[in-house]
Amino acid sequence: MQYCSVNNIKLCYQDVGSGETIILLHGLGSNGTDWQQQIDYFSPNYRVIAIDCRGHGRSDKPDGKYTIPLFADDMVQLFDHLKIDSFHLVGFSMGGMTAFQIAVDNPQKIKTLTIINSAPEVPYNTLAIKLTVWSRLALIKLMGLDKLSKVIGKKLFPSEHQENLREQFRTSMKMLTNSSYTRSLLSFLGWDVSDKLSSLQMPVLVVAAEHDYTPVELKKEYCKKINKSKLIVISNSYHATPMDQPDVLNSHIASFIKP
Repeated sequence: MQYCSVNNIKLCYQDVGSGETIILLHGLGSNGTDWQQQIDYFSPNYRVIAIDCRGHGRSDKPDGKYTIPLFADDMVQLFDHLKIDSFHLVGFSMGGMTAFQIAVDNPQKIKTLTIINSAPEVPYNTLAIKLTVWSRLALIKLMGLDKLSKVIGKKLFPSEHQENLREQFRTSMKMLTNSSYTRSLLSFLGWDVSDKLSSLQMPVLVVAAEHDYTPVELKKEYCKKINKSKLIVISNSYHATPMDQPDVLNSHIASFIKP
């Protein structure tokens, strides 16, 4: 593990391999170690950097408001520190939102963009969405992150044989605090860069799990706004595709970024 100071905090990251750079951005409650299947697969031929965003993993968990633009700025400052000005960017869930933000703000840096089970906006305007958020916040306040991690883990990995993945997710969640998880959850409510998608010129791969929280149709709709988009659907996968279908995902990404 390595550390870098950005925006008055320390970010933790893994930097493995050599060659063209692949940046991996994790989802809410996760951290860079949850990309291990991708790190092992790509690092023999690429330089792979997996980052713990603020509030997660071994990175600092400061007070104050968290936002997607702030997460993105943390990452860009890290890239600048490492003197990386061209890379393949892969983002999952909340990390996909951060990746979209980086892409619209710094398109010249990105060779390819891969978005996994994510979206360019998170409307906070329906009762269903609000109930989901309120229930998570209530569960944290009343019973803590450990209970929440068990509830979410069963949704992410519902099969009996996936207990090891559920345990891995609970371990990652234990590295957060109630405050850092709550700040991160609130960071993307109402966030929106969908009106900027038409400006993206790099190739964009959108990965949709068959059983993701949001339907494949939603991904199809925003793909229409992107000039060079490709949508793939991974069967028998829930939200955490990098963990529950790593071999299929890795193969698709490898084919997509290969020159």
